[in-house]
Amino acid sequence: MWTGVQRYLLLAAGLILLAPTASPPAAAEDWPQWRGPGRDGVSRETGLADHWPASGPPLLWRIDGLGEGYGAVSVVDGSLYVQGTRGGRSLVFALDASDGSVRWERELGPRLRQRRGNGPRGTPTVAGDSLYALTGLGELARVRLSDGEVAWQRNILRDFGQKNIAWGISESPLIDGDRVIVMPGGDGGAIAALDRATGATVWTSIGLTDRAAYSSLIAVDFRNDGEPLRAIVGFTARAGVGVRASDGELLWRYREPANRTANAATPIHADGRVFYTSAYGAGGGALRVRAVGDKVSTGQVWFQPRLRNLHGGVVLHQGHLYGFFAKGLACVDFETGETVWRDRSVGTASLTVADGKLFLLGEKHVVGLAEATPDGYVERGRFDLDNRGWPSWAHPAVSNGVLYIRNWDELLAYDVSDR
Repeated sequence: MWTGVQRYLLLAAGLILLAPTASPPAAAEDWPQWRGPGRDGVSRETGLADHWPASGPPLLWRIDGLGEGYGAVSVVDGSLYVQGTRGGRSLVFALDASDGSVRWERELGPRLRQRRGNGPRGTPTVAGDSLYALTGLGELARVRLSDGEVAWQRNILRDFGQKNIAWGISESPLIDGDRVIVMPGGDGGAIAALDRATGATVWTSIGLTDRAAYSSLIAVDFRNDGEPLRAIVGFTARAGVGVRASDGELLWRYREPANRTANAATPIHADGRVFYTSAYGAGGGALRVRAVGDKVSTGQVWFQPRLRNLHGGVVLHQGHLYGFFAKGLACVDFETGETVWRDRSVGTASLTVADGKLFLLGEKHVVGLAEATPDGYVERGRFDLDNRGWPSWAHPAVSNGVLYIRNWDELLAYDVSDR
């Protein structure tokens, strides 16, 4: 008998719409966490279609009933993992990637209630035999992939003595080796590393007392003629920061790209530089980081006030940054910070790059395809989504020739392979 979310997903007004299964692209890969394999919004897939028809790429399936939330999907071994809500509770779902049907569901606690949209904002992180999910109210859980059973769970706000931030926790957990790393914020542990297996605290950051922001952490190795120094790189409510991965000691604070309202974009790293960007009158800047033993030296390479990214993230492709700065899509030279071109495109949006193409999800329910090239804005297709009553803020994912779009309570899968 169908129960719970299965009744919603399979019997709701939208039902599941099926189409032929996508052919595998020339090179395919899973999408196991926030912003994909490298946590940078970049897919290494090839063999994807260069153009879309006016109606958009073929729709493989569509489901209703995920409830509330802005979290994106993870894709591993033929399964999708995504957070949502039902009946005032926050859940994580495992779905079959071939048709969207439910494999299991697990309740993690009460949902976040917030005037800009209820529900979780984070994306599950899949590692080994488990996923790690963080709700908008701070419930962090390790959940077994096989059956959805919770191996451990703790509330990072309560355990580290913090209050929630204004729009609710929005980060996706970072897995670094045998640790899961999150940002509770504050003097109880602005950044905290927990044991993946047990959830026990391994360290809390030293010398960092900032409140949390809405950005997710990344792990980076820095090298300067010696052994690499591994750092956890993040964006707090006050600065772009780095802490030593081994013990959480503060390595740097970079204040200029931060605002005092909402720092949301995940940092970008390449060639010993870290790029941070935020809106609300701030901008974007590149920080050079060099390892010196177990310490670092830093220096600002450039800063551009016009590179203000609100929430849609930035990708780096072949030496150029692509992102929606202010209200337009821009291509920016990563070496100099100079804008190469700018276009209105689909309006304020999130984006992913795959096979030399930008997959764009506009907050006003428009999906676009454009070339990732410094030669100028070249659009290769666009189509509209249904307006579900809230902005389309979840980031798109491209995995195994399929484009996954979370649009509030619905999830859509499109065949974007070149077949």
